[in-house]
Formats: sequence, structure tokens, C-alpha cells
Amino acid sequence: MAPDAHLAPYAAHSATGRGRRHAETAHASRSQFQRDRDRIIHSSAFRRLEYKTQVFLNHEGDLFRTRLTHSLEVAQVGRSMARNLRLNEDLVEAISLAHDLGHTPFGHVGQDVLNECMKQHGGFEHNLQSLRVVDELEEHYGAFDGLNLMFETREGILKHCSLANAKLLGPVAQRFIDRTQPSLEAQLTNLADEIAYNSHDIDDGLRSGLITIEQLEQVDFFARLWHDVQRSFPGLSGRRAIYETLRRLITALADDLIATSGQLLLAAAPADIDAVRAAPPLIRFSDAMRKDATELKRFLRANLYQHYQVNRMRVKASRIVRELFEAFISDPVLLPPDYLVASGDAQQQARKIADYIAGMTDRYAIREHRRLFSLDEL
Repeated sequence: MAPDAHLAPYAAHSATGRGRRHAETAHASRSQFQRDRDRIIHSSAFRRLEYKTQVFLNHEGDLFRTRLTHSLEVAQVGRSMARNLRLNEDLVEAISLAHDLGHTPFGHVGQDVLNECMKQHGGFEHNLQSLRVVDELEEHYGAFDGLNLMFETREGILKHCSLANAKLLGPVAQRFIDRTQPSLEAQLTNLADEIAYNSHDIDDGLRSGLITIEQLEQVDFFARLWHDVQRSFPGLSGRRAIYETLRRLITALADDLIATSGQLLLAAAPADIDAVRAAPPLIRFSDAMRKDATELKRFLRANLYQHYQVNRMRVKASRIVRELFEAFISDPVLLPPDYLVASGDAQQQARKIADYIAGMTDRYAIREHRRLFSLDEL
């Protein structure tokens, strides 16, 4: 049986994909998207995700999520939902594992500061950087730069893009100009990302002590699930009760997405992936579940992401990223040779500095800052 024979006609099929930037011979035992997944897992950028912040710095605790464990959770949730909708699990997994490859150290604050620093040089956005990593920065092959991934994988990685950048990126960003949709697999991965971070940020927030069950009980969605656990297991408390609740949360979100998307697909009946691109979004939550998920996200933003202890880390991280950039842009000879632009072109040099900083792990950025600014590191 062909590897994609079980897929729905509107799924992304390896044999009819839009191909790679550089032509390659098909592999005898792996589909195109399986090859993409494997290339991503073996990339240097993927390994660095182990020491990049999700919410809490890696050294703050061994059990807090990192960008790596987050990506693995997105892939697990995404594959499960894709299987139920007869979509391409391998493509979902590849997009999931690659979507944060271009993320800076220190989470979103690192991205925001680097974007400010790069304002005069084209800006910085982690989705664009993830694409840049797989298209240009990884150095694994003699024949080409990057990982030479399939169009559909690259399209899924590029979740957001301004019109100005879309005009520079060519076919992979054309949908932002035409206002069409990506594959169903890309749409699904976007929401699997949301399911994963909503659930694991609650877990990490509770583990850190920055939020409490009593606070979460003010969120109706969480309260319903928490009270269901208490009814099912009277007297259950601690980590078991939290895990039981989060398990129900992930299940509720995933089941709702599968049911709602299944109905939309049945009604729209797209003949193939081209029909999917021309249709409105077909992977989504129900209106009621979207309201619940939004309430949960607002709670996390107000009570966890903006907690004063997280803000303290944010201020320190901002200072590290900004001071690294300012030091390198004012005196590029401080950079490792691979990141020094021989032509002296200011725009190219700034982009190489952004590549260098974005590729740092949290602890490497801290060490590099110490090397540059601490007299104890002479």
C-alpha cells in the first residue's frame, strides 16, 4: 500500500507535493515528509531548543518545559488529531518540530528585543527566522545550504508574515499576498501549538507556585474540569489531581477541534489540497470552545506571563539581548569569524548578528554576555 493511501483526498500527499527548492531523488523507504521530519530532528537548531526558554529559564528547574519539550508536545497532540481527520501525520510532525527553530533565547522577550534592535535592518520575527534556519543557516549538505525541506513543510513553518516580507520570500509566502490558506496540516499544527502551551503553561505555573488552583478556579473552563476530577476521584489532590485535570483539558480541546473541523470538512468537501487553499479556514474550534480557550489564555497572560517574578526575568533577558546586539553592531570584530561580514555591509552584518543571537541558548547568551561585560571573565 502506498504510504499516503489512507489519507483523505484533501490532505497533503507526498507524491503530489510542491517539491523542494533543490531537486532530490525520492527515498525508497521514507516519504518526503518523513525525510523532512528526520532532517529537522538531526539539525543543530533542534538540539539547541533543549536550552531555550518556554516560560521559565532552563536553569530554574529541571521539570519546566523548554522549547524542545514544547515542540515534542505539539507534535504529539498534532499527530493524534491528524490521524482522526485522515491528514498527513508526518507533515504535522515535521511542522511541529520545526516551528520554533528560529526562536531566540529567553522566549518571546528575546524576540521582541531583537526585533527592536533590528528595526533599521528589516526587523526580526521568529517564524521568518525558523524558515531562514531550514532554508539557509543549517549546514549539513554539500549540495545546498539549509535542509532543503518540502514546500508544504516550509509553508507550515511560516505561520505569520507581513506583506512586505512576503514579497521578498517568493512562492512560500504567496498565500499572504493572495489571502489564501495553507494546508490543513499547517492549520492543525497552529492549533496544536495552542493546545500544548495552554495545558503545559498551567502545569509549569502551578509547579512554580506563581499561580494557584484557587486562582484557576475563577476560570470557568478549568473549574468545570477540576470539579469533574473531584467528583470522579473524591479526595484526590496534588500532582495527580492536576494531571487528571490537564489530561481532560487537552482531550476537551482536541475532541472539539476534531468534531468541529470534521463537520466543516464534510460541508465544504474540498476535492484536494488546492481546494483547501481556496477555502476559508477549515480547522478550528467551535465558538464555545474558542471562548473557553480565550478565557484561559487571558488568565495565563495576566497571572503567569505578567507575574512580577517572570517580569524580573524578562528585564534581565532584555538587557542581555540588547547589550549583546549593541556590542556586536558597534564593534563587529567581537563576533566569531563565521558571523563577520567581510564586505562591511551594515545591513548584512546586522542580519548575521541577529542570526548569532537568535541561535544562542539561554545559558550561552548569559555566558557570552558575561564574557563581554564581566571583568571576572578576562
